[in-house]
Amino acid sequence: MSKDAVEALALNAITKRFGELTANDAVSLSVKVGEVVALLGENGAGKTTLMNILFGQYTADSGTVRVFGETLPPGKSRAALDAGVGMVHQHFTLADNLTVQENITLGVHSLLKPGLRRLAAKARIIALSQKFHLFVAPDARVGTLSVGERQRVEILKALYRDVRILILDEPTAVLTPQETDDLFATLRLAIAEGMSIIFISHKLHEVMAIADRVVVLRHGKMAGGVETKDTDKNALAAMMMGTEARPPVVLPSKPGIPLLTLSKVTTPNVGSTPGLKSVSLALKAGQIVGLAGVSGNGQAAMANVVGGLLNPSDGQVDLGSETVHEWTPRIAVQNGIARIPEDRHKAGTIADFDLVENAILERYKSSSFSKVGWLNWRKSRVFADGIIEKYDVRCPGSDTPIRLLSGGNMQKLILGRVLEADPQIILANQPVRGLDIGAVNYVHSQLLAARERGAAVLLISEDLDEVMALSDVIHVIADGRLSPEFKREMTPAQLGLWMAGQGFEADVAYAS
Repeated sequence: MSKDAVEALALNAITKRFGELTANDAVSLSVKVGEVVALLGENGAGKTTLMNILFGQYTADSGTVRVFGETLPPGKSRAALDAGVGMVHQHFTLADNLTVQENITLGVHSLLKPGLRRLAAKARIIALSQKFHLFVAPDARVGTLSVGERQRVEILKALYRDVRILILDEPTAVLTPQETDDLFATLRLAIAEGMSIIFISHKLHEVMAIADRVVVLRHGKMAGGVETKDTDKNALAAMMMGTEARPPVVLPSKPGIPLLTLSKVTTPNVGSTPGLKSVSLALKAGQIVGLAGVSGNGQAAMANVVGGLLNPSDGQVDLGSETVHEWTPRIAVQNGIARIPEDRHKAGTIADFDLVENAILERYKSSSFSKVGWLNWRKSRVFADGIIEKYDVRCPGSDTPIRLLSGGNMQKLILGRVLEADPQIILANQPVRGLDIGAVNYVHSQLLAARERGAAVLLISEDLDEVMALSDVIHVIADGRLSPEFKREMTPAQLGLWMAGQGFEADVAYAS
């Protein structure tokens, strides 16, 4: 039998409900040996739930999973692993305090003859690293690794277990374009060895580049499927949304006075991550300032200073015409600064709080939600329900713990919490990471609307297309240094030189 005819995986009529919410409704999906199938759908369409059923982390209410002709027992991750199924989750499942080797071999080997097993394991990890170009030191602590290196460790974990079917859930969400290219090169090597891949992503250009076939879910049901050679990004977006995806129109801005000004601000380095180096920046009313750069070049320090989490070691912060002498998150919030944090899990939400509690996290002491120290739960619930409806947060209800939501739906709640507060200054740090194209367009339209209302927006993004599409002016950050102010007419190639640090070294200046 030819490779194309061999069925590696078959999901048959999978149904899964969470209370009144039907996450998967009689979904069927098959993957052949050596095939890459992209699984697309809006946030909350049921993609991750379906993959968790395949991997044995959830038990389907009905339906079956077959791997190479064998039916897997429901809800048994060990059975899935033994059958050759591996999963790289959207949010890495690594222990920072353990080494790369310890993370890869955790749960694989018994404790008998540990010395011999460690030597053999290290040799195999090195061999896999070389074969698939996943270079990372086996003895390195995971906590010291970059995001791209952690992604390599996750894939090495799967390869070490001899997986034959690999599920990749938003694998490029936190990677730079170069790291994405490296990942795809690795995947192509694995595909050539006969691995089958299910690729979940909202980045349609990546889907077109890596997938053989596309399957689309909409509201938990199959909406269709197509071979990538027979479609394009616009057709896929329309299949996902049920309508044509249209980005918002960006009109010229009318900037006003500076609402927040950084003057020669310097912050300390954090390990190998640079702090800010004498950075000056003005956030003006009615203007979106885009900050472009390769991950880990000082964006975190910039976000922390603007959000009140970090005080400069040198330099000055001014709110309007007043110099800030004490700078804390509470003071930042009280002065109309709202933040969309980069990490929605660690910095944006509290996992075991429900959606109501998370919706009012930064304003629970305001008069809108409390009086003389008592929370008004009725008003709080009305506020949360409004966000859920307006921002299309897919969930069973506002009393749902937020940890049960998909990453994209968590992000929608955070966006609603921020934008519905009518802030003066918006810190938008990777605001559309993990969102589907319809949600991306909606978020962008809301940021533009906030600009029209007179808000100052700092847009921090590693997606150069996003920065160039929305920003009125653009700065590039590299090694903690900030470029001059550029207009949107700058080309990607010109910005790329600054992102690589060459603009700073050559002292190239472009008129703002």
